[in-house]
Amino acid sequence: MPTHGFTAAERLERLPVSGYHRLIFIVIALAFLFDSMDLAMMTFLLGSIKAEFGLTSAQAGVLASSSFFGMVVGASLSGMLADRFGRKPVFQWSIVLWGLASYLCSTAQQLETLTMFRVLLGIGMGMEFPIAQSMLSELIPARERGRYIALMDGFWPLGFVAAGVLSYCLLPVIGWRAIFLVLAIPAVFVLAVRFFIPESPRWLEHSGQHAAADQVLTGIEARVQRSLGGAPLPEPVAMARQAAAPTGFFAAFAALWSPVYRQRTLMIWSLWFFALLGFYGLTSWLGALLQQSGFAVTQSVYYTVLISLGGIPGFLMAAWLVERWGRKPTCVLTLLGGGAMAFAYGQSAVFGGNVGLLIASGLLMQFFLFGMWAVLYTYTPELYPTSSRATGSGFASAIGRVGSLLGPMVTGLVFPLTGQGGVFALGALCFAMAALVVWLFGVETRGRTLEELTQP
Repeated sequence: MPTHGFTAAERLERLPVSGYHRLIFIVIALAFLFDSMDLAMMTFLLGSIKAEFGLTSAQAGVLASSSFFGMVVGASLSGMLADRFGRKPVFQWSIVLWGLASYLCSTAQQLETLTMFRVLLGIGMGMEFPIAQSMLSELIPARERGRYIALMDGFWPLGFVAAGVLSYCLLPVIGWRAIFLVLAIPAVFVLAVRFFIPESPRWLEHSGQHAAADQVLTGIEARVQRSLGGAPLPEPVAMARQAAAPTGFFAAFAALWSPVYRQRTLMIWSLWFFALLGFYGLTSWLGALLQQSGFAVTQSVYYTVLISLGGIPGFLMAAWLVERWGRKPTCVLTLLGGGAMAFAYGQSAVFGGNVGLLIASGLLMQFFLFGMWAVLYTYTPELYPTSSRATGSGFASAIGRVGSLLGPMVTGLVFPLTGQGGVFALGALCFAMAALVVWLFGVETRGRTLEELTQP
């Protein structure tokens, strides 16, 4: 039976967004930041690693893609594990795993061992990303859900910039191995997760743990009330309720292909695949491509960091638009804008590498593309019920990581044939394909509770 006569969703949705919600957001977003730094660091270190090991472009592409191979595995497993065993434990172990793997990367003396450790790192990161979005979407009320998840994703460009600043300051001094060691330190952040982040009451209730759900909800309500100065909380209001769904690994995956969710699944998988194929095919190689265009290592890192700054206003714009305008139009806008600017960036690199034009088009490219990321992470968990939300998010992310895996390798193969212009034109085409899929088959989720979105 629902706790206190009301469901977890009804008790959560009536809560005012408070300092306690913001604390949960900060803890999850910081974990996302540290994870993003580890993933982004290869963009800045690939040129140095390539030079030290004497790699060909194809070998460097495989190394850049190795973490994405791990992310395919991690994302596929984490969603089903989180829907079966809970969001919090899977989230915690993902952080421990990528912290350990980052340390191991610092010890690698051969290309093969570095590649293996990057795969392990990818498994941890692949586990963390979809669980973070599922946790936050289930704890934040619908009226603010899109904004908070979009802002969480904004910690990815911040992580990208932080990785660039770290490598710019430390790479000439301590080398790439020591940088991986530094990045392992934030794994202690898992302690904060243990103390500050509750298990999702929606998941506890769905899994039949009604007493535990009530206990967590009572604690959340007390903390929200304290953060509001003791003011009484609004009364819960009856809402649309999710129908009971079978539990288990295979049931959660099968639900993605039921008549209600089949089109959503095909749409979101296509979106993730094309968007990440284009994004990582370009960004994993930004620094190395600049070096091959004649810029020194420190110059290429500096320009890549500078270009990445465009992502900060980009995700802020998306966080505003997803609630003001909607998920679907914001997604299409960011994809088309990112594609146009990627094509322009490629042409500016071809025609003499004019630094001003290169920086301007690169800033606009990252403005739109990081806005795209904010919409992706907001949109995906809203498409599925509690019983398969993490599974749906995890498999969408996994399909995207297949694109991530192929992107750097395709770039490594295409670049010798077409040059930078061809590489960035291919990326632009990927973003256009993703935009077309969303425009034709996407559903709008703005302002609707997670339970409403499960209705046929």
